[in-house]
Amino acid sequence: MESPNHTNLDTSLFFLLGIPGLEQFHLWLSLPVCCLGTATIVGNITILVVVATEPALHKPVYLFLCMLSTIDLAASFSTVPKLLAILWCGAGHISASACLAQMFFIHAFCMMESTVLLAMAFDRYVAICYPLRYATILTDTIIVRIGVVAMVRGSMLMLPCPFLIGRLSFCQSHVIPHTYCEHMAVVKLACGDTRLNRVYGLTAALLVIGVDLFCIGLSYAFIARAVFRLSSHEARSKALGTCGSHVCVILISYTPALFSFFTHRFGHHVPLHIHILLANVYLLFPPALNPMVYGVKTKEIREKVVKVFQKGQGTGVKASERPRNIEET
Repeated sequence: MESPNHTNLDTSLFFLLGIPGLEQFHLWLSLPVCCLGTATIVGNITILVVVATEPALHKPVYLFLCMLSTIDLAASFSTVPKLLAILWCGAGHISASACLAQMFFIHAFCMMESTVLLAMAFDRYVAICYPLRYATILTDTIIVRIGVVAMVRGSMLMLPCPFLIGRLSFCQSHVIPHTYCEHMAVVKLACGDTRLNRVYGLTAALLVIGVDLFCIGLSYAFIARAVFRLSSHEARSKALGTCGSHVCVILISYTPALFSFFTHRFGHHVPLHIHILLANVYLLFPPALNPMVYGVKTKEIREKVVKVFQKGQGTGVKASERPRNIEET
């Protein structure tokens, strides 16, 4: 697949190149992207439906999980359709306004997800360290406020980026060597001084990843101190077991994010296609794996999912038997 001659491109049009150096594998790479996209949609919608239809799951930890699933679905719809269009038929053309919008939503959703993961760590801290006050601390009002804070924080931190990029001029190439409009990939195409963009992007990333990881680590330090003060081995195992799903989700979410962040800024000798693959792993894998982790490791969700599917099968069987019963009468 050849990129278009950028000198003939309109100034309001960009071209997403995909994964430079792996163009011949684009069609094959679309297969795992399709699988991950399908798993994201099915898994997260299942979580939302199960929690919404089961009153027993209307608890803070599952409401936070619903927030996470909603953000994952939104982030997936912001990236996967255009990514598949690039991998399938090289349809990388994207207008400047659409590129800035995609950039805003992708990064804003990632920041919102980080805030929700921090809220889930706080939920586990309160549940283990202050179990008797859990219901009074994490009320419905507090949960709604946390959701609003997550949305406002992600949106406000990303809001200046499109405006900062809008002031730049792109006098050379309009070809973005990436699968989506990643902030630094677009900034690198600009002419002139881009220090403000680079500083702001680094500051926003550190404010989110750095602060949230520090607070999550602090929460689990307090949790570990409280757990190891318990005299019963069974009680310690049970308390730590309630954190297992959240720890797995943190590792799934932050590990590729940190790899992508550090290789992008300090891995100058890392091949470009490795940068882009890591960025896509960060965007595609957590939304697909998060529902699986909670579905497998959380007994309540696992049982309710089975119950919902059994209800569906039972309804289908009754519907199929109804005409037969009518014929017999």
